[in-house]
Amino acid sequence: MPRRVYTTHEDRLEAFRRTDVYPVITSEFCAGRPPSEIAASLLAGGARILQIREKSMPDRPFLELLRQVRELAWECGALLVVDDRVDAALIAQADGVHLGQEDLPLLEARRIAPELLIGVSTHNADEIRRSQDEGCSYLNIGPIFPTNTKKLTGIRFLGLDGLKSLIPLVRVPFSVMGGIKYAHLAELKAAGAGRIAAVTAFTQAPDPGAEVAKWRAALN
Repeated sequence: MPRRVYTTHEDRLEAFRRTDVYPVITSEFCAGRPPSEIAASLLAGGARILQIREKSMPDRPFLELLRQVRELAWECGALLVVDDRVDAALIAQADGVHLGQEDLPLLEARRIAPELLIGVSTHNADEIRRSQDEGCSYLNIGPIFPTNTKKLTGIRFLGLDGLKSLIPLVRVPFSVMGGIKYAHLAELKAAGAGRIAAVTAFTQAPDPGAEVAKWRAALN
């Protein structure tokens, strides 16, 4: 059985700084394929971080999925982040948890998971400032473009100009997300965003691993 790669927040944060593409896996968007199969392909293609986002999967199969992907990630030296569920992240020995604005408060998550990466989804300047003040490990900024993979009531997409206005406020590593396709990579990189998160661009690709490799080549 593969052994845990990262054990401290410092080690995990340094590994996060080295990432470029950030695939997010949701079984609903895996084109009928098992999410663990998608994870294996993404890791084979060079992804060094994966997030598992399952809002409605029952606890036991969710934990089983996390453990399957955790072993795959350990074999590749990759980070595993769990959306929303701090408890599941700790039980599955994941590397981090990603919180939305309506999820468990960051300060409470940090209290019970001091060594995990804690990422926060942000959509505006106030959320960026607050998340950094509270000690987030990293930020995600979005949505950059219109997206159908996440319901964001009352939140408008930022566009490139909106993103450029927010980047100067950021003091921690960050990713960007929301409707991003391969054709957007050059302009996003030029705007200062070098870590790109996406769901369907990877999970619905005929060959997820090949898609990751293509994106990494474009970013590097």
